[in-house]
Amino acid sequence: MSAPRLLFDENLSPRLAKALADCFPDSTHVDQVGLQGRPDEEIWALAGSHGYMLVSKDNDFRQLSFLRGAPPKVVWLRVGNSPTREMEKLLRDHRADLEVFALDADTALLVLQIDPAIAD
Repeated sequence: MSAPRLLFDENLSPRLAKALADCFPDSTHVDQVGLQGRPDEEIWALAGSHGYMLVSKDNDFRQLSFLRGAPPKVVWLRVGNSPTREMEKLLRDHRADLEVFALDADTALLVLQIDPAIAD
Protein backbone atom coordinates (compact mmCIF):
# COMPACT_ATOMS: atom_id res chain seq x y z
CA MET A 1 0.00 0.00 0.00
CA SER A 2 1.50 3.34 -0.99
CA ALA A 3 1.56 6.28 1.38
CA PRO A 4 -1.07 8.98 0.87
CA ARG A 5 0.05 12.42 -0.28
CA LEU A 6 -0.93 15.02 2.31
CA LEU A 7 -1.39 18.75 1.79
CA PHE A 8 -1.23 20.58 5.11
CA ASP A 9 -3.40 23.67 5.42
CA GLU A 10 -1.92 26.94 6.65
CA ASN A 11 -3.45 26.49 10.12
CA LEU A 12 -0.91 23.67 10.62
CA SER A 13 2.84 24.02 10.93
CA PRO A 14 4.88 23.80 7.72
CA ARG A 15 7.26 21.58 9.74
CA LEU A 16 4.74 18.71 9.60
CA ALA A 17 5.51 17.86 5.96
CA LYS A 18 9.21 17.46 6.70
CA ALA A 19 8.68 15.72 10.06
CA LEU A 20 6.39 13.15 8.44
CA ALA A 21 8.42 12.64 5.25
CA ASP A 22 9.35 9.10 6.30
CA CYS A 23 5.65 8.10 6.52
CA PHE A 24 4.13 10.41 3.91
CA PRO A 25 7.02 11.19 1.53
CA ASP A 26 5.19 13.20 -1.14
CA SER A 27 3.43 15.52 1.28
CA THR A 28 3.70 19.28 1.37
CA HIS A 29 2.34 22.43 2.98
CA VAL A 30 0.30 25.16 1.30
CA ASP A 31 3.22 27.55 1.87
CA GLN A 32 5.47 25.31 -0.24
CA VAL A 33 3.09 25.38 -3.22
CA GLY A 34 2.43 29.13 -3.18
CA LEU A 35 -1.01 29.01 -1.59
CA GLN A 36 -0.31 30.81 1.69
CA GLY A 37 -3.20 33.17 2.40
CA ARG A 38 -5.14 32.01 -0.66
CA PRO A 39 -8.89 31.27 -0.55
CA ASP A 40 -10.08 27.82 0.49
CA GLU A 41 -11.40 27.26 -3.05
CA GLU A 42 -7.88 27.46 -4.50
CA ILE A 43 -6.46 25.11 -1.88
CA TRP A 44 -9.36 22.69 -2.47
CA ALA A 45 -8.79 22.77 -6.25
CA LEU A 46 -5.05 22.15 -6.00
CA ALA A 47 -5.49 19.28 -3.55
CA GLY A 48 -8.12 17.64 -5.74
CA SER A 49 -6.27 18.05 -9.03
CA HIS A 50 -2.90 16.88 -7.68
CA GLY A 51 -4.05 13.84 -5.68
CA TYR A 52 -3.52 15.23 -2.19
CA MET A 53 -5.56 14.52 0.90
CA LEU A 54 -6.17 17.87 2.56
CA VAL A 55 -5.19 17.94 6.25
CA SER A 56 -6.66 20.80 8.26
CA LYS A 57 -8.08 21.96 11.57
CA ASP A 58 -10.34 24.31 9.61
CA ASN A 59 -14.04 23.51 9.87
CA ASP A 60 -14.58 25.04 6.41
CA PHE A 61 -12.82 22.13 4.73
CA ARG A 62 -14.87 19.66 6.76
CA GLN A 63 -18.00 21.42 5.51
CA LEU A 64 -16.77 21.36 1.91
CA SER A 65 -16.21 17.62 2.15
CA PHE A 66 -19.87 17.19 3.14
CA LEU A 67 -21.09 19.43 0.32
CA ARG A 68 -18.83 18.23 -2.47
CA GLY A 69 -17.39 14.89 -1.49
CA ALA A 70 -14.02 13.84 -2.79
CA PRO A 71 -11.68 14.68 -4.37
CA PRO A 72 -9.95 15.84 -2.39
CA LYS A 73 -10.39 13.73 0.66
CA VAL A 74 -10.23 15.73 3.89
CA VAL A 75 -8.49 14.73 7.10
CA TRP A 76 -9.96 16.96 9.78
CA LEU A 77 -7.84 17.24 12.93
CA ARG A 78 -9.80 17.95 16.09
CA VAL A 79 -6.81 18.80 18.19
CA GLY A 80 -7.56 22.15 19.80
CA ASN A 81 -4.35 24.07 20.46
CA SER A 82 -2.16 20.99 20.58
CA PRO A 83 1.55 21.35 19.82
CA THR A 84 2.86 20.31 16.42
CA ARG A 85 4.62 17.27 17.90
CA GLU A 86 1.23 15.96 19.15
CA MET A 87 -0.29 16.38 15.67
CA GLU A 88 2.72 14.59 14.19
CA LYS A 89 2.22 11.73 16.65
CA LEU A 90 -1.50 11.58 15.86
CA LEU A 91 -0.84 11.27 12.13
CA ARG A 92 1.89 8.68 12.68
CA ASP A 93 -0.35 6.66 14.99
CA HIS A 94 -3.10 6.69 12.36
CA ARG A 95 -0.94 5.95 9.34
CA ALA A 96 -2.77 2.70 8.60
CA ASP A 97 -6.14 4.48 8.92
CA LEU A 98 -4.96 7.13 6.45
CA GLU A 99 -3.86 4.46 3.99
CA VAL A 100 -7.23 2.70 4.19
CA PHE A 101 -9.06 6.03 3.92
CA ALA A 102 -7.08 6.91 0.78
CA LEU A 103 -8.36 3.73 -0.91
CA ASP A 104 -12.00 4.03 0.22
CA ALA A 105 -13.92 5.43 -2.75
CA ASP A 106 -17.05 6.08 -0.67
CA THR A 107 -15.58 8.20 2.14
CA ALA A 108 -14.59 11.86 1.82
CA LEU A 109 -13.83 12.80 5.44
CA LEU A 110 -11.67 11.27 8.15
CA VAL A 111 -11.75 12.84 11.61
CA LEU A 112 -8.75 12.37 13.85
CA GLN A 113 -8.58 13.67 17.38
CA ILE A 114 -6.12 13.56 20.22
CA ASP A 115 -8.68 13.72 23.01
CA PRO A 116 -12.28 12.66 22.32
CA ALA A 117 -13.39 15.17 24.97
CA ILE A 118 -12.26 18.11 22.77
CA ALA A 119 -15.32 19.94 21.54
CA ASP A 120 -14.98 22.52 18.77
